[in-house]
Amino acid sequence: MAVLWAAVYGAFGLACALSGTPVFHDGVIRGAIALDWAVVAVGVLAALVCGAVVRHGLRPALRVLLWVLCGLTGIAAFSLLMDVITLMTGEGVDSRVAAANRSLAAVGAVLLAATARAVRRPTTGATAPAPSLAPLPVQFAACAGTVAFLPYAAMKLVWVSGGTFAGVSGKEMIAISERNGASGIWLTLESWGLDATVLLAVLGVFLLWGLVRPWGQVFPRWTVFLHGRRVPRWLPLTPALIGAATLAPYGLLGLGYCTLAAAGVVTMRQGDAHSPGDALLMSWIGMVAFATYGGALTIAARSYWLRTRPINQLPVRTE
Repeated sequence: MAVLWAAVYGAFGLACALSGTPVFHDGVIRGAIALDWAVVAVGVLAALVCGAVVRHGLRPALRVLLWVLCGLTGIAAFSLLMDVITLMTGEGVDSRVAAANRSLAAVGAVLLAATARAVRRPTTGATAPAPSLAPLPVQFAACAGTVAFLPYAAMKLVWVSGGTFAGVSGKEMIAISERNGASGIWLTLESWGLDATVLLAVLGVFLLWGLVRPWGQVFPRWTVFLHGRRVPRWLPLTPALIGAATLAPYGLLGLGYCTLAAAGVVTMRQGDAHSPGDALLMSWIGMVAFATYGGALTIAARSYWLRTRPINQLPVRTE
């Protein structure tokens, strides 16, 4: 699978490079075409490395190269979660090519990591461990990630309830959403006094505590046909890893920008706010929430990964 993905990813980058279409595009900044050739290089190198693994086995040098490639594709997949959120709410992405690149890169990161983490020796007799509670420091991190979203949720709920925050009224926010192409679902939720991003934050907190608490490892009672069965490890870990890889760096970079803006080193972009000061206040609230939650999600996902690893693995005797 990894070899097939590498071929597809390399071909995708080549097609974009030859057509002059930038694969890195966030709606404002267009990446250089030279970066398309970097995608081609990653695809070709990944194909060679994965092919060598198939032929010669997972040697130490090849494992290192796989992890390097995994890191590069992870960087290329940055902000994939933002694309998912906009699509879920019925809005279009800034660039379909860039969204396709992020999606392919995310798939590649998973496949390369799985190849790099291939079991070094055959095992048998593996059993799933009993559902367990995360260590206390991990629970504290989950608490921090939850609390960090409270100011963000309060800000959003003030707007959808018709109030004013940071100089922007609820009516203005609806007008801004309409101008930015918000979907009918998004606008309908706002008319009901609900904010889609707050609902997504609630789902994010649910995921966070599912990684921490024992119930996140076994399907609950309300899932009648699955009650008592083990939750596949990939089911919570996939969105957790995507969220952590997107929100943590996004929030940290945003906090760095806010700090520089507060110090007067850079000028805060006003955007839809009435003043740079109002924009800075809203940015602080959002970036603190994203950075803290992203960090908590990273810690919780690592704990979940370790706590759900199969146990009682016995080596198979090979002749």
